[in-house]
Amino acid sequence: MSRKPSPSLFTEDVPKPLADRLRPLALEEVIGQDHLLGPTGTLTRMLARGSLASLILWGPPGVGKTTIARLLAERANLAFVQLSAVFSGVADLKRVFEDAAARGGRTLLFVDEIHRFNRAQQDGFLPFVENGTVTLIGATTENPSFALNGALLSRCQVLVLRRLDDTGLEQLLARAEAATRALPLDPEARGVLRAMADGDGRYLLNLVEQLLALPEDTAPLDTAALSELLAKRAALYDKDREEHYNLISALHKSLRGSDCDAALYWFARMIAGGEDPRYIARRLVRFANEDIGLADPNAITQALAGWQTYERLGSPEGDLAISQVVVYLATAPKSNALYKAHGAALRMAKATGSLMPPAHILNAPTKLMKNLGYGAGYAYDHDTEDGFSGQNYFPDGMPRENLYRPRDRGFEREIAKRLDYWAKLRAEKQK
Repeated sequence: MSRKPSPSLFTEDVPKPLADRLRPLALEEVIGQDHLLGPTGTLTRMLARGSLASLILWGPPGVGKTTIARLLAERANLAFVQLSAVFSGVADLKRVFEDAAARGGRTLLFVDEIHRFNRAQQDGFLPFVENGTVTLIGATTENPSFALNGALLSRCQVLVLRRLDDTGLEQLLARAEAATRALPLDPEARGVLRAMADGDGRYLLNLVEQLLALPEDTAPLDTAALSELLAKRAALYDKDREEHYNLISALHKSLRGSDCDAALYWFARMIAGGEDPRYIARRLVRFANEDIGLADPNAITQALAGWQTYERLGSPEGDLAISQVVVYLATAPKSNALYKAHGAALRMAKATGSLMPPAHILNAPTKLMKNLGYGAGYAYDHDTEDGFSGQNYFPDGMPRENLYRPRDRGFEREIAKRLDYWAKLRAEKQK
């Protein structure tokens, strides 16, 4: 179904959000759910048979659950009634069931966040679903196996909706641009915008609205400009306390440079200047993780012990405990391998979004989850010859990344040996 740009799209007489204005007008327009709405999709086959069953739509936010329910009602020629479990109670349900009975059924009741209803309220649906007074479609972001009771689940078919992939998000951007105007983004920034949405179409369109608020002659934004525009800004430091940050920076860098004398001097300068020793203790704990990490796993223990000792003794006796931590950290072997691995893991997580773990490492405590393939093929490492199965634990289709790369210093030497051993075993088992 074609769309024409509205001449009043940006005027005050159209207050609806862009996501609402661009809702699909037909099931064929829904993006990213071809396994349900494609030529051989579950819902397509159901509609072809002319028998729409009660359903639970399970999926992340912003993938079209509400839209699909509304369009199913239209396609099946059913009255559409929508409730939110957050704002509705027993009285609301009773009215809906009475109205549905008065019209002789032919009612699709859509309940958003159906998992918010308690077990007793969920039981209230059963007779009306069973006798056909309503066709129930519940939407949930929670696992139905745990969020819904068994009696209701047995009367509904659970359909899993997928987060929008990069192709689907790009389709949504193109649809938004067709209805408005081209977005001021270079190709790389456009990709970052899609990554920011993390598979949520509604959130993507909310970001688009912020870009459309820019003047039409805005030059294309690069990734840095886009991040600056859309990210929340951190509060600025008080300029009157610039020396405070200069001195903690000097302490941190002296520790990193393994100069215990300079580190003690900057620590003393801060204490003499009236700095709260608790602030310094907190920064030392951070340093133990950021600049030492697993090169000396005892560093974090020493830092926490020094902080705890100060809390018990106070100043000036407790200051000596923090001095001891300063010397220990300055003279410990240094490694930022853990810090870099953490940063790399965060960047990978943001880039890949909400990819599911591979099915074989998901627990399957319910029949539904077993039917979906959860836990199939999992190898219990303790039962293998080497105590190491070598299975894949990254999302399916995602290449393995070597995030943590230990240094040849301190205890990380031993960790490197273990990682090398497991890497060799993994390669042998995958042959």
